Amino acid sequence: MKKFNRVILMVMDSVGIGELPDAEEYGDQGAATLQNTAAEIGGFDLPNLEKLGLGKIAQIKGLDSELEAEGAHGKAAEKSKGKDTTTGHWELAGLISEQPFPTYPDGFPAEVMDQFHKAIGRDSLGNKPASGTVIIEELGQRHMETGKPIVYTSADSVFQIAAHEDVVSIDELYGYCKKAREILQGEHAVARVIARPFLGEPGNFERTERRKDFSLTPPEPTILNYLQDNDLEVNAVGKITYIFNHSGISNSITTSNNMAGIDMTVEFLDQGKEGLIFTNLVDFDQNYGHRRNIEGYAAALKDFDQRIPEIKAAMKNDDLLIITADHGCDPTHAGTDHTREYIPLLVYGKGIKKNTNLGVRDTFCDIAATIADIFEIEQLKNGKSFLDLIVD
Repeated sequence: MKKFNRVILMVMDSVGIGELPDAEEYGDQGAATLQNTAAEIGGFDLPNLEKLGLGKIAQIKGLDSELEAEGAHGKAAEKSKGKDTTTGHWELAGLISEQPFPTYPDGFPAEVMDQFHKAIGRDSLGNKPASGTVIIEELGQRHMETGKPIVYTSADSVFQIAAHEDVVSIDELYGYCKKAREILQGEHAVARVIARPFLGEPGNFERTERRKDFSLTPPEPTILNYLQDNDLEVNAVGKITYIFNHSGISNSITTSNNMAGIDMTVEFLDQGKEGLIFTNLVDFDQNYGHRRNIEGYAAALKDFDQRIPEIKAAMKNDDLLIITADHGCDPTHAGTDHTREYIPLLVYGKGIKKNTNLGVRDTFCDIAATIADIFEIEQLKNGKSFLDLIVD
C-alpha cells in the first residue's frame, strides 16, 4: 500500500542556498541567495520555513539551526549544465541536460533576425539583453509610432517579444512568437520564446497578465509523463505548463504572482485527486532577484512563509509537501543573472519522520526519483529516491 497519494512540489523560483562547487565556471563565486539576503537585512523572520528545517540546511542569519524540524531537510546539487529555469525544472522532473541552452549576450545574430522579420512581415526594435520594464520604457514610444515589436533577451535562454496591446493584438503577438519558435531550433534552440504584452502611455507603461511562453518540449519523458501514463493527475500551477510545453500536464492554471500561485495550489489540494501538484512561485526571481531588490526578495519570502500554515491545513494525511527551488538569483551578487547554487529541500507530511537530515543530494533528479518511488513507477533512469529516509 502506498504511503502517499499526493505530492505537492512547490518551487520557490531562484531561492538558492549557496554556491555549487563549479560556480566559478559560471562567474558565481560567493553566491548564496538565502544566506546573503538574510545577512543584508539583518536576519530573516521566517518562523514556518524555520520549523520545516530551513535553518538546519545552512547557517542563515535569523533562523534556528538547533530546533527539531517538523520534517526532512537537505539540499541538492544541479547536475545539468546551465542555471536557467527550464534546465532546473527539467532536472527536478528527472531529466539531466548535458548541453546548456544558447544565450545571446550580444543579441541575436542576423541569420535569426532576418528570418524573423521575413516571417512577421516587418522589422523589430531592440535585439539586445535588457530588463523587460527598462526596454519597454526605452523603446515603447518608438514601437507605438512604428508598429515594430521590441525583441530582447536576458542572461536566460530566451527570445522575448514585447508589444503594446493597442498596437499589436494579443493574437498577432502570439503569432509572432509561434513563428519565432519555429525559427529558433537547432543551434539557436532557446529554451523559451516569451510574449510580453504591455499597455499604457510613454512614461507609464505596464506589462499585462497575458504573457505567454512558447517552450521546447523535453527531449525525453519526465516524471510528469510517467505519472500520466499511470493514470495519475499532474496539476500545474504558474508557468510549469509552459516550461514543459504542456507535456505531461493534466490540468494547468497560470498565475500572475506568488499569492495567486498559493491560492491555486490550495484549490487543487481541496479537489483531492491522486497524483502531483507542481507549483512555480515566480516573484522571487522575476520581481526581485533579477532586479537586485534585496528588501523585496526578503519580503516575498516572508509573504510565502505566512501562507505555509494554510497549505499545511489543506493537506490530507496521505499528502507529501516538497518545497525547493530551481537555481539561485542572489540579489546581492553582481549583475542580473541567475546564480549557480544548491537548492534547498524541505519535506513535510503527517506520515514522515521528523528532523530527518537528507544531506546533500547529487542531483535535483532525486526529487523525481522519490516521486517515482512513491507511485511505484520504475521507468525513471536518473536520481536516487530518499523515500526510505523519510518513512518507516
